[in-house]
Amino acid sequence: MSATFDDPTLDAFATAGLVLLGIPTDPAWQASIRANLRVSFAMAALVTGFSLPDDADQAPVFAA
Repeated sequence: MSATFDDPTLDAFATAGLVLLGIPTDPAWQASIRANLRVSFAMAALVTGFSLPDDADQAPVFAA
């Protein structure tokens, strides 16, 4: 499933997150924030759109 968001929706999402986290922002950054959110949502759609079998195992984690 893939969703697309219009500018006002992305602006509201970004503003809510910035306010909750107490991060000040310059209004001139709004277009860049929207672009970043669009890319992030597209990447998330790729991950969630790929189904794994129920018996799939996690990849091992190696530490040096």
